[in-house]
Amino acid sequence: MAKAMSGQKVVTPSAEGIADAIRATKSRGLPPVHLWNPPFCGDLDMRIARDGTWFYLGTPIGRPALVRLFSSILKKEGHKYVLVTPVEKVGITVDDAPFVAVDYEVTGDGPDQTLTFTTHVGDTAVAGPDHPIRVERDPETGEPSPYVLIRANLEALIDRKSFYRLVDIGTHNDGWFGLWSSGQFFPIIPSDDLTST
Repeated sequence: MAKAMSGQKVVTPSAEGIADAIRATKSRGLPPVHLWNPPFCGDLDMRIARDGTWFYLGTPIGRPALVRLFSSILKKEGHKYVLVTPVEKVGITVDDAPFVAVDYEVTGDGPDQTLTFTTHVGDTAVAGPDHPIRVERDPETGEPSPYVLIRANLEALIDRKSFYRLVDIGTHNDGWFGLWSSGQFFPIIPSDDLTST
């Protein structure tokens, strides 16, 4: 896999090459991508759609184990998403958030409530100060897009069915309708806006 030399075209590695490299270095748990800063090797024709589907060369990656492997070496640098191994780094396209939260479990209630989210690739995160929930609203339609931080600047879009369930357990606090988790309140919409719709 060639690296860029002055005046030469960047040759990017293949998805298979990246998968082989990470399998060779992977141990238990997530790889320490925060410690890896290899040279940038260019962009790979890989895309994560808004629904969490991973595409390589325009074709969906149909092997869940391979998607999980790639997701374990995903990193966000500024506004760019990259797959990183100890020896190379390649850019990929992410349409919205790199993960989708497909379910959650709730324990307790009120300020003692805890929300534990699970993503489509098997990551879990307990919403709280280290894993905040945020909601963006489309300025034209008002349609909400809810997110939860999963790890190191990588968010999950909370899927529609889970968000509807969350709204059912939401509560009002200091003029906002939102959610409690791990002792922190996450606002979703001003209470006045909710009652006027």
